Amino acid sequence: MVDPGQLRLLALIRAHGSLAGAAHELRVTPAAVSGQVARAESDWGTALVVRGPRGARLTGAGAILADAGDAVVALGERAEQQFRAAIGSLSRRLRIGTFQAAAEHLLPPALTALRHQRPDAELTIIEIPSHRGLPMVAEGELDVAVIATYGEPPAGPAGVRRQPLLTDPMVLCLPDDHRLARRRRLRLADLADEPWIVIVAGHAARRQLDEAAGFTPRVQFETENYNVAQALVGTGIGVTLLSRLTVRPTPGAVHRELDAPRLSREIAAVTAGSDPLAAHFVALLGQVGADLSEAWADCPFVDDVTRT
Repeated sequence: MVDPGQLRLLALIRAHGSLAGAAHELRVTPAAVSGQVARAESDWGTALVVRGPRGARLTGAGAILADAGDAVVALGERAEQQFRAAIGSLSRRLRIGTFQAAAEHLLPPALTALRHQRPDAELTIIEIPSHRGLPMVAEGELDVAVIATYGEPPAGPAGVRRQPLLTDPMVLCLPDDHRLARRRRLRLADLADEPWIVIVAGHAARRQLDEAAGFTPRVQFETENYNVAQALVGTGIGVTLLSRLTVRPTPGAVHRELDAPRLSREIAAVTAGSDPLAAHFVALLGQVGADLSEAWADCPFVDDVTRT
């Protein structure tokens, strides 16, 4: 089998005109190069290098192999250039998957900071359901997935890491003319007899409500979107449970802290490998999450319109 290293060695000896010159480029000693030449001549069964007082030259056989060595060197240089170009592109690429509420509230501050700190970053952002985050990162389709889990987070595949970002408490939303609208805090049991606007059956958020309620909610409407749920509460047709991150001022509706049971969902960033850009972005997301937690602690949630 042809040894590409021997071909490259002969090409370097011809290019430098000496064993010492080839040794310098290979970062080995001239004695090591002399030994490699001896092994090559033994392998090929003929003289390949003629040593003289002014350096070294190749024999006819050595020149034939050196021609092939030039091609090896050229291919190696081209491969290195292509590799560095690809790695440079990959080091700037960041593919992010996220669910809607995180895209609205967590990503914008982190992306703004990233744009100023890494203006060379090439971003791709897609909206995904949280249950797809882990497998998409594991399969290499995403570099970062921001996901929400209700209850115990699922175990991830080997090599996938989960970085907690924010504990997102659940709150209640009810019509502003509701008989309990003036209370600051409510229990789920206080609303057991109300018509409910709920997340569709099968969703983790719906399972959380059904398991924690202690009663069977009388379902008025099912939706996949917390914004839709709040808007419908504003019409007066029912009440709903939603996460604090999704709360928005809604005409005809008020929001109240959930006193018992205290429910929440956990928001986390999922990554795999050791991509520095992904790690940097996750750190920025973590800071946004910490800022939100601090703001919520400083200002316990309650709508201003019906303080008692």
